[in-house]
Amino acid sequence: MYKSTENARCQLPVMWRAFLFSFIRRKIVLSVIFGCSLTYCIVSFLLISPRRTDTWRAPRKLDHSAFVWMSAEVDLNNSIDLSCRNTVQGREYIADDRGYICQRDDLLANNCCGTTEKRYVCDTCNADGCCVLYEHCVSCCLNPNKRKLLQTVLGKASETFRVLFSAINNHFELCLAKCRTSSQSVQHENAYLKPNKHCYTTADKIP
Repeated sequence: MYKSTENARCQLPVMWRAFLFSFIRRKIVLSVIFGCSLTYCIVSFLLISPRRTDTWRAPRKLDHSAFVWMSAEVDLNNSIDLSCRNTVQGREYIADDRGYICQRDDLLANNCCGTTEKRYVCDTCNADGCCVLYEHCVSCCLNPNKRKLLQTVLGKASETFRVLFSAINNHFELCLAKCRTSSQSVQHENAYLKPNKHCYTTADKIP
């Protein structure tokens, strides 16, 4: 009986030591795992952050130096070899990339309006640069005397429009994009505040 008690007393410290060593080992293993994870996160952050910094770009300043503006020279070229781009969508009128407007039925085979047609038409446009007809907006916008005004518009464009305008490289494409229905002219989704809904500037006057 006495020997059994002594054996139990002797085994007790051994069990506690084993438990303590096991506990310490677990702590060490967990600490090592945590340390490795923390190190990995720090290294990953340091390596990835510069890439993210390089990827992010400040709002780009539009480069007008490569932009092709409408020439102020009189264009009387009616050659069939000439090919034009035009507004396409009009049911009644078409405006070509030289600023001429014609009825759809009078459009030439080369997609141009004849040079005997009206050019740089602003008939339905108001002083703010907003027009009733899309074709009038594009034609009026193409007038070389609108260049300075359009450059001001480009300079004041929001970041969203800067992304759009960065893909545009000539006067005609700019007018096509600008003359789409202005969001500022719409009330209750599809009800227009004003009939002059196609603007080559903005809905507000530009100082």
